[in-house]
Amino acid sequence: MNVLVIGSGGREHALVWKLAQSPRIGRIFATPGNPGIFTRAEPFPAGTADLEKLAAEARSRDIGLTVVGPEQPLAEGIVDVFRAAGLPVFGPTRAAAELEWSKAFAKDFMTRHGIPTASYRTFRAGEEEAARAYVASANAPLVVKADGLAAGKGVLLCRTPGEALRAVADIAQAFGRAGSTFVVEEYMEGKEASVFAVCDGKDFATLAPAQDHKRALDGDRGPNTGGMGAYAPAPCVTPAIMDEVRATIIRPTLEGMSREGRPYTGCLYVGLMLTAEGPRVVEYNCRFGDPETQVVLPLYGGDLLDLLEASARGTIASLPPRRPGPGAAVCVVLASGGYPGKYETGKRISGLPAGDTEGRVIYFHAGTRREADGSIATAGGRVLGVTAMEPAHDIAAAIAAAYRAAAGITFEGIHYRHDIGKGALA
Repeated sequence: MNVLVIGSGGREHALVWKLAQSPRIGRIFATPGNPGIFTRAEPFPAGTADLEKLAAEARSRDIGLTVVGPEQPLAEGIVDVFRAAGLPVFGPTRAAAELEWSKAFAKDFMTRHGIPTASYRTFRAGEEEAARAYVASANAPLVVKADGLAAGKGVLLCRTPGEALRAVADIAQAFGRAGSTFVVEEYMEGKEASVFAVCDGKDFATLAPAQDHKRALDGDRGPNTGGMGAYAPAPCVTPAIMDEVRATIIRPTLEGMSREGRPYTGCLYVGLMLTAEGPRVVEYNCRFGDPETQVVLPLYGGDLLDLLEASARGTIASLPPRRPGPGAAVCVVLASGGYPGKYETGKRISGLPAGDTEGRVIYFHAGTRREADGSIATAGGRVLGVTAMEPAHDIAAAIAAAYRAAAGITFEGIHYRHDIGKGALA
């Protein structure tokens, strides 16, 4: 089967890497792709600027499945366009993806269907006075969230009422249209975790639980980022907790979306807070997470093509049950100096292997480009995700292997955290 992967980051490189292992795979295409992706895939001659043209090109090249990586094309309705053209596609429709592209919709949805989450209020531009009154009446700390898509950075943790008031005043300017509506919610105490459920509208299969590291600096300090690293499996998500998440969050989400006429297909990413009262939803994302995908997929023992195709065709129930196998994986993100603020690109990268693997280490490209002389240079804030796998359930060994590999990569201004995965050892 020929497969098209949409996207250009580390998540998409991980998807291509895993899909290439399927015995059923034919040609893999990617758009826009990156140098790491193109070690296993071919460039596709159309992009997401014109979805109708993209679908027509997919038909002409006999694409049997299109896998959508990032959230923006989903919010723009790529799944709707491909389905209208009769093309199998992995991902939710635009209506179903509102779980991610509108935090206000997601919070209201959870309230309607009794899905555990933080208490909250939603405000729109012009309602700042009401928001300030709510902040004054609520107990700090609080969390202020931009309603729309903000590349994973639209969440402001406010430890004091003063910080919350500043966030309310600044959020529209900081995030533009995405922040013209915003949510103020209670701060939840506990451990965070990420659970991915691959869904077909009725049934679902879960992958290994993961934990990512959002803050830019060691010790969870500094500004929020798209993610500075991840590890899986997350020991805090015990089998009992995973069963509770399936029963009280994932299943009610699928049933609620179906009842509301928005059957959910694709990857449902549930960001969790494991509180003293049980698991509660921090947020939904409507695609695989980044960088969690870079540790979850290496631990998946099945054929990813079979799973994603079953999601697109509504046949997950026919797949044999499969739980994550043994092993551990740790991903350390190598970022440009200054990220998530201003940073420079075009810095030559040294130490990369010729392919994307070296032993049990995978080098997932995120923000890279190939220069005219064939060298690889930085092209984004998050540049590479260095993932180490251990066949035994040994996160300590995976951490050590990931950092040994990361130390071999150099470019001007390189920055990465030195405590990825340490929480698992505690």
